[in-house]
Amino acid sequence: MQKLLAAAGLGSRREIEGWIAAGRVAVRGQPARLGDRATPRDSITIDGTPVRLSVASAQPRVIAYHKPEGELVTRNDPEGRLTVFSRLPPLRQGRWISVGRLDLNSSGLLLFTDSGELANRLMHPRHGVERLYLARVQGELTGDALGRLLAGVPIGDEESGRFEKIEPVGKTSGANRWYRVTLREGRNREVRRLFEAVDCRVGRLRRIRFGSVDLPRDLPPGRWFELKPAEVRALTRPEAPRTLSG
Repeated sequence: MQKLLAAAGLGSRREIEGWIAAGRVAVRGQPARLGDRATPRDSITIDGTPVRLSVASAQPRVIAYHKPEGELVTRNDPEGRLTVFSRLPPLRQGRWISVGRLDLNSSGLLLFTDSGELANRLMHPRHGVERLYLARVQGELTGDALGRLLAGVPIGDEESGRFEKIEPVGKTSGANRWYRVTLREGRNREVRRLFEAVDCRVGRLRRIRFGSVDLPRDLPPGRWFELKPAEVRALTRPEAPRTLSG
């Protein structure tokens, strides 16, 4: 059930699983349960509203967006602040699903797709899709701190994380220093929390690559471009070459 609805672009698989558990989804007139099976021909409703399903396209759509600081990665904000979804092109069916998030004060590359299955694949930790960030850090990273960040440090209750790579960028002296850091997972505020674990603070954070897709240097904040079919296929392949579209 959740795979079918995700493939139709109605949400990510994890999001839809929550809807099913909350009793919001019905199939053939009965409340759906996790593990239920359905086809596009079945009568399915979400919150009592019928949904129209079709066989998933063989080629999902993906757009790359340059998120500026100050925008929220949410569909609606009670305070009326600007959200990333207000900038995206409309879809005839389904909706855009964000592949992970960036917090309010972070900027850079965000991917969106009309396929919940693809979003789930790109976000799931078992696939280890690389994320590359530029971070301006306040505080000195000693050799011991660097070693800890690469080996793994606690970042919450029963939670730990680590960087795959850390590379200094530019000057190595002064109060603020830039680093290029790589992760293979996307937990909430993980880059900031990792640096905070070694008594450093991230002043600015920008994501410049997700998987095979780089943030083009000439793509202004608040603008987007759609990946070509070959680039979408490259994004779904392990260790795919990076693309510089835009």
